[in-house]
Amino acid sequence: MTLDLSFLLAFFATLTGIFYLAWGGKVKATSGIDFALSGRTASSLNVFGAITGTLVGGASTIGTAQLAFMYGISAWWFTLGAGLACLFLGVFIAVPLRQSRAQTIPEFIALYHGEHVRTAASFFTAVGMFIQIVAQLLACGAVLAVLFDLSMVVSAAISVMLVVFFTLGGGMKSAGLTGMIKMLLIYLTMAVAGAVALDLAGGWRGLTAGFAAWPWFSLFGYGVKEGVSDLLSMLVGVISTQTYLQAIFSANNSLVARRGAFLSAALIPPLGLFGILVGLYMRQTMPEIESALALPTFILLHLPSGFAGIAFATLLIAAVGTAAGLALGVATTLKVDLLRYWLQSKPSELLMFRFITLIVLIAAFLLLLSNLGSAIMDWSFLSMGLRGATLCFPLLFAVFLPKTNWRKAGFISIMLAPTAVVLLGFFPLTGVPPLFFGLGLSLVVFVLALLFPKIRA
Repeated sequence: MTLDLSFLLAFFATLTGIFYLAWGGKVKATSGIDFALSGRTASSLNVFGAITGTLVGGASTIGTAQLAFMYGISAWWFTLGAGLACLFLGVFIAVPLRQSRAQTIPEFIALYHGEHVRTAASFFTAVGMFIQIVAQLLACGAVLAVLFDLSMVVSAAISVMLVVFFTLGGGMKSAGLTGMIKMLLIYLTMAVAGAVALDLAGGWRGLTAGFAAWPWFSLFGYGVKEGVSDLLSMLVGVISTQTYLQAIFSANNSLVARRGAFLSAALIPPLGLFGILVGLYMRQTMPEIESALALPTFILLHLPSGFAGIAFATLLIAAVGTAAGLALGVATTLKVDLLRYWLQSKPSELLMFRFITLIVLIAAFLLLLSNLGSAIMDWSFLSMGLRGATLCFPLLFAVFLPKTNWRKAGFISIMLAPTAVVLLGFFPLTGVPPLFFGLGLSLVVFVLALLFPKIRA
């Protein structure tokens, strides 16, 4: 691919600016609590930036345009579901989480289900987030490979280095600021792309002229069950992932945490609509292209070269930021929960956080090089299943029924549900997603505990 000078200058200038902020700039982490939780002084905007900096990635941009190219407006489920999940987080979860003074979800759950569940919960959730890092590295590598004609090995290695620089400088202390800048750039990119697509199509009337109302303009165009499943998956995924809730733990107080979640809920869904406009226009005018290339191709063909450079840097940062947030979540879970006794006497908490994060990223790179190929999507579903089945209902029952003793039920659920998800991943049942199978088992355990108090505690 031939790229002109204005594209390259804009691309590298944008990357340089973002990485300067990520490395700390004026918000460099000076302690472990700064690195993991921004010193618990984050503002609402910082909470919003930290949530969206990880939650809004390749799926919200490239992925949404791709699904719109394939199915139409039902591609909105990802960003709509993410917004509703953040709304749920703000209404029900943010205040009790922040008031607990915990650093991780397993630490919070242990307050209600007993300390003995903390190690198992931490292990399963850390593994789930780790698997998602590999998927994001593949997305970063794909962008670099397309732009600069690199092999996947070289582009993956560069992606890991980008994530390392993005993560190790300021940690959560810089995640809020870089997340806000990233969201501003993503909004600019997607809004301009959506507006140009709508204009080129001749407005909404011109865009709709070539498509039938069903399935292209229905939220359930690719199936009612699939749409509901995607919505539930997003809700479960957000409230079961350390990376998103770490932003809540970092807030200055409970009200700030709630406002950050509400701001995320308001601003994430519109991004999907911009991507849908691009996907539909590309389907209308270039139906022969590969669906995943709908947004990148549109940017290269229809946006000014300098702006296209900024846009591509933004898409790359979206995937890098998501991988960085996941790496920080895994490192925090390992440091605070799994390795808390062994690391108790270590002199530098900040150095240990950075070292663990680096080891996590190196391990993800090695896994990426093991030729997983197309199986990476199966691993992504397994990741969601592990996190959701492990944490969703133990967290919800702790929040909504905090005075009930759930120690035995919590232990059984956290041991049984994710184990079943893993087994189902290796021995799948037709039509039974691992996530919902695990969630069903977890819910059954807690319902039985409500009915039979002897197995509750």
